[in-house]
Amino acid sequence: MASTEKQKTSASSRSKTRPAGFPTREQVMDFITGSDQPAGKREIAKAFGLKGAEKIALKALLKDMADEGLIDIGPARAFHKMGGVPKVTVLRIVDIDDTTLIATPERWEAEGQPAPRLRVVERGKRGALTIGDRILARTEEAGRGWVAHPMKKLAKASEELLGVVEEGEGGKLWLRPVDKRIRRDTPISDAGTAKKGDLVLAEPVGRPPRITARVTDILGDPFAPRSFSLIAIHKHGIPHVFSERVEEEAVTASRLPLHEEKREDLRHLPIVAIDPVDARDHDDAVWAAPDDDPANAGGYKAIVAIADVSYYVRPGSALDREARKRGNSVYFPDLVVPMLPHQLSSDICSLREGQDRAAMACHLVLDASGKVKSWRFSRAVIRVAAVLAYEDAQAAIDGTREEPLLDEALKPLWACWALLRKAREKREPLALDLPERRVVLDEYGKIVSVAVRERLDAHMLIEDYMIAANVAAAKALEQKKAPVMYRVHEPPSRDKLVALKDYLATFDIEFALGQVVKPATFNRLIERVGDAEEKPQIMEQILRSQTQAYYTPQNEGHFGLALGSYAHFTSPIRRYSDLLVHRALVGAYGLELPAPKGGAIPDRSSLSGEDMENMGRVGEMISGHERRAMEAERETIDRYVAAFLAAHVGDLVEARITGVQSFGFFATVEGLGGDGLVPVSTLGDERFFYDEAGRALEGVESGDRYTVGQRLQLRLAEADPINGALRFELPDALPQRPSFRKDRARPGARRGRPANIRHIGSKRGKHRR
Repeated sequence: MASTEKQKTSASSRSKTRPAGFPTREQVMDFITGSDQPAGKREIAKAFGLKGAEKIALKALLKDMADEGLIDIGPARAFHKMGGVPKVTVLRIVDIDDTTLIATPERWEAEGQPAPRLRVVERGKRGALTIGDRILARTEEAGRGWVAHPMKKLAKASEELLGVVEEGEGGKLWLRPVDKRIRRDTPISDAGTAKKGDLVLAEPVGRPPRITARVTDILGDPFAPRSFSLIAIHKHGIPHVFSERVEEEAVTASRLPLHEEKREDLRHLPIVAIDPVDARDHDDAVWAAPDDDPANAGGYKAIVAIADVSYYVRPGSALDREARKRGNSVYFPDLVVPMLPHQLSSDICSLREGQDRAAMACHLVLDASGKVKSWRFSRAVIRVAAVLAYEDAQAAIDGTREEPLLDEALKPLWACWALLRKAREKREPLALDLPERRVVLDEYGKIVSVAVRERLDAHMLIEDYMIAANVAAAKALEQKKAPVMYRVHEPPSRDKLVALKDYLATFDIEFALGQVVKPATFNRLIERVGDAEEKPQIMEQILRSQTQAYYTPQNEGHFGLALGSYAHFTSPIRRYSDLLVHRALVGAYGLELPAPKGGAIPDRSSLSGEDMENMGRVGEMISGHERRAMEAERETIDRYVAAFLAAHVGDLVEARITGVQSFGFFATVEGLGGDGLVPVSTLGDERFFYDEAGRALEGVESGDRYTVGQRLQLRLAEADPINGALRFELPDALPQRPSFRKDRARPGARRGRPANIRHIGSKRGKHRR
């Protein structure tokens, strides 16, 4: 109390010395709150024409107002109303409400007041902002809240550190990062109750170069089952916990009546689902039979039945908002982070064998050449006759496994697929047959094996049925002039094609830049390579030359599939884009069913006005979520591969070079994957030239050349499951120190180009002769 009285007395004595005509507190406050730009001391003095001693008095007044809790100071020394937000400030996007991004100030120091939540209003195309992004924004009060107008997107601040606690010399604790791109450990200043070996979240403390880490959360044992997935979830900020409200709504939605009398009844057909053996949900099933129409001799009828997720997840619901926020399910070897709660994703929406399920049915009629003559869509009720693994369906067709549905269901499906394959071959989509890794775990979550998935006809059969249904959905919506969330894949850019041309030249393969590039162009190229040793790496380079597919309401075609119109329709349990396409079909073809009773679930299952208005924004957002999921899944598999290989450190492995840089080359273990570095410093004492165009390192004296695609034996020097990193050495290299973690990471380690490397740029040197 005495302190407060002293403050008031001090402020009062200062105010008596202020000159006549000096602005009052109210006038200064009005200027600060009404200014359309940051209001610092200079701007306030200029606005009131203050000079000399008056500026000193202004400084005292502003201090008084801050002491009294009337104003606060923000970035760039600009003042703003206490409890308000600076006119221009840094915000972090923390949530998505429907399609509106919600942000909070990065710095908020108003005691006893929660940080305000600002609605982010984007004008034009500023790039897809998403949760976790930082923006510099102009802010203003609007109605009862605040809105933010982004000025530019900022680099993400490394405010949260994810790593493992390690003990160094003298018992000092260090935070070892899980991200293999970060090559420096951070000293821990406050470990809390964390101990050596714990996987933790921490926040940086201090300023460069004296940054330390304060542990905020202990996540547990990094080697416990599911921890590798947990690392990826936290690192990439993947939403993985459903709120109580969403879970409750999922239970309510799952109890909706099927309305069999309003649906097309397909329960008499032997529809089958063919999925991976470890599939957690089943959102598609297929059926085919010869067409009995005499006018379509040799043709087939087919049905692609997809889980009717739009019936349960409706626009404006809590389920819908959560699904949009996630964008897609994320599949890790040990767990799934579903887009929808398990009550829907793996139960009522999943097309289980022998159970009645709501479906959106795509009916296709194919002629003898494989061309789709017609299509229609209906809301149906189905009963899947069997759920088969790809391997089991293939074995039944090959005659190595008995299957009761062989004649009734599988043989007609394969016969119809022969027609679809004809059409596919005529279309000539991009044919890159690249291996996919599969991690096999035991019941305790321990690694049993890491192997390449076998590519079967059964995989291609389902793929072609799904593509046919996806195309039909896009064209059906175009026919009705309805909104479409297209899946777009643009042709390669000229820069990518030039890089590919330079790469192919190292194998003496010509690639003309002037030609019209089609998917078939690359297929002919692969045919020219034949079964040469370099075929896998050439296919990888062709893949790298392609653009990334994305979602948008503007049709640009799908280059890779050689299709003019393409949308995703077949996986609404795990992709939000497909859910939007289902809603559009419901509205365009009048497939709405009776509204749910009770008011707990929204009436409509077709696209809402907000859905249609925000298609572009949502397309950008879910494209970003897809890229996030792909990176998280890939990193997790790399961690499992490293864990699997940890028992083989010191062994010789068959490897293939995947990349070359001035500091060394990267290699992958054949059949397993994972990338590891062979540092140039371990290649010997001779000088090496870095041939950028040829993507190679070449020894000056020996002529030893290490180039992308080259197969060779390497010794596994280190396998680090925490960050998924591997390190290799040449078989005859002198043993290196066993860890590049602490030596590489501790401050003071020497960096820069090794002494035995010379960069020769984009042209090959004379040493090649």
